[in-house]
Amino acid sequence: MHRAGPGELARAIANAADLTLVAAISRTHAGRSLAEVLNEPRLTCPVYASAAEALANGCDVFVEYTKPDVAKNNILNALQRGAHVVVGTSGLIEDDYAEIDVLARKQRLGVLACGNFALTAVLLQKFAEVAAKLVPQWEIFDYAHDDKRDAPSGTVRELANRLSKVRRPESRFP
Repeated sequence: MHRAGPGELARAIANAADLTLVAAISRTHAGRSLAEVLNEPRLTCPVYASAAEALANGCDVFVEYTKPDVAKNNILNALQRGAHVVVGTSGLIEDDYAEIDVLARKQRLGVLACGNFALTAVLLQKFAEVAAKLVPQWEIFDYAHDDKRDAPSGTVRELANRLSKVRRPESRFP
């Protein structure tokens, strides 16, 4: 599966007439402009070393797609600063989302959690939900490289959670 990178997302925002990119985050490119980093003159926003630095300047919507070990804190920080959040990071667990939900409701802000921005992954999950209604037995296999940080992947955990709400697979063995 191909996962859209930060450059693709930034360019898509630059192409949207009703959106403005106000900050980017990269430890390796901090202090530069995104236009310089991506060779895209329409992206004039500064690049910060951390989400906290970028959020200090304010935004309406914060897009989070880093790694599970820092994502939750970035999301909570964005909500505390009054930003709605789009979560593209996979690997967060139900307890993480429960804590995020409490703060989002308190702040009256929206959180859209789509753990994988890849269209094929989104379609896979939707089609699997439809199939789970019709197919009595199903199981999920997750193939990943040896050093994958979130194994099983967040995408697979999200799929398992979604399928569990459709129904449990039937077992052929007592």
